[in-house]
Amino acid sequence: MKKGCPYGTHRVISPKGVLPQPADVIDNTMEIYDNEVLIDVKTLNIDSASFTEIEKRAGGDIEEIKKIMLGIVEKAGKHKNPWTGSGGMLIGTVKEIGPAYVGDLKVGDKIATLVSLSLTPLRIDEILEIRPAIDQVDIKGQAILFQSGIYAKLPQDMPEGLALSALDVAGAPAQTAKLVKSGHTVVVIGGGGKSGLLCLYEAKKRAGVTGKVICIGGSDKSTTRARNLNLADEYVTADATDAVGVYNKVMELTKGKLADVVINCVNIENTEMASILSCKEHGTVYFFSMATSFTKAALGAEGVGKDIEMIVGNGYCNGHAEITLQELRECEPLRKLFQQMYA
Repeated sequence: MKKGCPYGTHRVISPKGVLPQPADVIDNTMEIYDNEVLIDVKTLNIDSASFTEIEKRAGGDIEEIKKIMLGIVEKAGKHKNPWTGSGGMLIGTVKEIGPAYVGDLKVGDKIATLVSLSLTPLRIDEILEIRPAIDQVDIKGQAILFQSGIYAKLPQDMPEGLALSALDVAGAPAQTAKLVKSGHTVVVIGGGGKSGLLCLYEAKKRAGVTGKVICIGGSDKSTTRARNLNLADEYVTADATDAVGVYNKVMELTKGKLADVVINCVNIENTEMASILSCKEHGTVYFFSMATSFTKAALGAEGVGKDIEMIVGNGYCNGHAEITLQELRECEPLRKLFQQMYA
């Protein structure tokens, strides 16, 4: 059996010398190397920015979405959206484990991969069903997990679809748990969406009774969704691309003090400045959205003279799966909503 690099560089076809994520093409043959895990894939959870872009290019037509997805994988050997650069994650069953793989997995384990589809060798034999409302795609196919790849065994106390929907955005609430301290004022932009709701819950818990959490939803429907769960202290419906409009609202709700932490969960472009303007000097902006432009954020903050810390939306931090699943266990109304909407 061939020996593999822990980071999967042995799978890179072009360009040589890069890691699997930035690579244009990777090897998606399903004969495993000595330190890889072969997975029979059940469901792909395409990240929100990626699915939104694919759906737009397909004109909402399901068959056209299938063609685009199959074309991406056929060309690249993985599901890396060529327009957004992002991927998603998957759930499936462990089929085979290389003899040199180090970990606690065994054949038959049901797992969710917590590394992006944009670096995961993937083969799609057939697309069985697409659920556009929740960005999930059931397939027949297989995937490879590298030695360095992180994963979560699917919990026994909740349905697979529910766990997948939460684990797909696990980095956001876990990073929120790290950033928000007691007494903080927190703004969550996109608070009515999947990652936003989890961030609101975690922010409210961490900020405590002396803090303030402000939910900014993109529509009355999404704002009402968060309000019905009592996840924030203030609720605003606003266009996140209207930077000055959002800033004025946050100024009003904070009496001019602005936010210690701003969390951006919006899956559309041009929301960087609303986040930056809403943050106080020396505060923190966490861009979880994959639609974020580093250039726009960096130059935008410079242009308005804001000395703030800006964090790129790393979808991983220690314990992120456990933190996110625990939220669903702690908050029954949130769990019911996720079950209804995303599972």
